[in-house]
Amino acid sequence: MATAIFGAGCFWGVEAFFEKFEGVTATRVGYVGGHLENPTYEQVKAGNTGHAESVKVDYDPTVITYAELINIFFEAHDPTSKNRQGIDIGHQYRSVIFYSDASQKYIAEEKIKEWEGKGIFKRPIVTEVEAATTFYEAEEHHQKYLQKHGSAACSIG
Repeated sequence: MATAIFGAGCFWGVEAFFEKFEGVTATRVGYVGGHLENPTYEQVKAGNTGHAESVKVDYDPTVITYAELINIFFEAHDPTSKNRQGIDIGHQYRSVIFYSDASQKYIAEEKIKEWEGKGIFKRPIVTEVEAATTFYEAEEHHQKYLQKHGSAACSIG
């Protein structure tokens, strides 16, 4: 098993999007990339912690590759929107790939170039590539939120 971490706006919809794919074995939503230990949803949402709402994706690399997960990530949100996805605005909603090693960093950077080269976006991709820091799981009521509450909240794409 392997792990990938992505930030693409509101983590509820991103989690639900990734769960649809064969090879994804588990997802958890949480906060990565900030300066505060054990942040709460309210602290991250306020925009002062530096964290991004993120999804940790556990996957079976014999079924789905890291590169394929990045393709899914680019299909799941607008990677040209700086610090904003839909109605969610702020650095905590940034487009970001958190890498855990040099291989993941390289693949992420190459995928950004590949997607830029496709010419399908009207603006440049602004997705950040950052070293993964501690993944703080969000409160339990945020896990599988759309499954628990229906799809009326948080749209992506």
